[in-house]
Amino acid sequence: MSTDPHAMSADPGGPDAGPGPGAPESAPGAPESGPRAAPLARRVALVAERLGTPEYRVAASIAQLGLAARLWSVALGAAALHGAVPDLSPGTLHWDPARSTPDELWWSGTGAGPATAPELLRTVQHGHLEPLAAAFRAAGPVSPALLRGNSGSALGGAVRELTRWAERNGRPDAARRAAALAAELLDHPDLAGTLQRPALRRRTCCLYYRCPGGGLCGDCVFDAPPRRAAAGPGLAGGASAP
Repeated sequence: MSTDPHAMSADPGGPDAGPGPGAPESAPGAPESGPRAAPLARRVALVAERLGTPEYRVAASIAQLGLAARLWSVALGAAALHGAVPDLSPGTLHWDPARSTPDELWWSGTGAGPATAPELLRTVQHGHLEPLAAAFRAAGPVSPALLRGNSGSALGGAVRELTRWAERNGRPDAARRAAALAAELLDHPDLAGTLQRPALRRRTCCLYYRCPGGGLCGDCVFDAPPRRAAAGPGLAGGASAP
C-alpha cells in the first residue's frame, strides 16, 4: 500500500488521483521504523482523538478493524457479484491516513484473480491484514487474538451486508456465493475460531466499549459491557510482547 504523500489526491473531496511516478510503496502496515512508520502512527492518533480514548490498544483495534472491513467488503463483494477478486497488491492500493472513511483508501489497479477462497485469503488476509497486525503490534501493546478477531469480524460483517443487499436487489445467487466463500475462509486455520457460527458472532471484543460513549458492536462476544478495568498503555506505550 502506498503511503507517500505525493501519491495522494490533493482534492479533499475524494481520492481521484493515483500514485505519482516512482512513488515509493510498501505493504499495508509492514513493520517499519523512521519516517515510513509515520502514517500508521498518524492514523492511530487520529482515531484516538476522534474516539476520545487515550489507550493505544483501543485506537489501534478500531483503526485496524475499519481497514479490515473495507478490504473484505471490496474483495468478497467483487467475488460474489462479478466472479473475480481484484488484484489488491500493495502497489495498487493507496492509503491516506489523514482522511476519513471511505476516502482514505483507493485502488489504481485493473487486474483480477479467480473468485476463490484461497485467492481471497491470499489477497486480503496474507497480503494486507497479517502485515498490518504485525505493524500495529510493533508500534504498541495490542493483543494478536483481538486483531485476528477483528479480521474475522470484518469478514462476517461483509457477508451480512452483502446478504442484505442481495435480498433488496433480488440477487440470492450473490448471497449464496458470499456465504459459501466466507464459510471456506472461516474454516482456514488463519481465521478458524474467530466467529461463532452460524450467527457469525465474534469470540473476542474490539474494545469499542472502552471509548467514552462507546458500547457493544452487533456481533460482540459480550451481552453487556464489562466493567472497565484501568486504562491500558497510551499511544506511546511501546511494542507488544511476543
